[in-house]
Amino acid sequence: MPAMRVSTRGDYASRALLSLALDGVDTPVSVRDIAARTGLPQPYLEQILLALKGAGLVRSKRGVGGGYVLARSPEDITLGDIVSAVDGPITLGDFGEPHTDGACDHQGQCVLLAVWADVGEHMRRHLDGLHLADLARMANGEQPWPAPPHDDGLDAAIS
Repeated sequence: MPAMRVSTRGDYASRALLSLALDGVDTPVSVRDIAARTGLPQPYLEQILLALKGAGLVRSKRGVGGGYVLARSPEDITLGDIVSAVDGPITLGDFGEPHTDGACDHQGQCVLLAVWADVGEHMRRHLDGLHLADLARMANGEQPWPAPPHDDGLDAAIS
């Protein structure tokens, strides 16, 4: 499994589905319109939407008036669903599992493996706790945005 970071693909997928959620209608939206609204490159967006369709997050309609709609309610789609659909499982990295009997192969390895697994779980829970409906409310000014990272004084202490 690759190291967890939200890739460009994950960001674009999230932006595309947020655009559909903000639209708030069941009328299909063309890839061209989604690309224009979000500023995303249309050819890449087409690939991403196909992956999202395969994951059951969007439905498509062909022909005149065709395009994409959310397959589920924005309340039922999380950022974790979206990122996993295009990037695979949310994990911090593929470091292996810590030994549970206290016997580590290398000095300090097991404690770090446990820390990386814990951090990955926090990221997964955080992304699974953010729904498209929440993001749409934030974008519309109806709900506060996430707080920016706070300065805990470490930068000053390090320099």
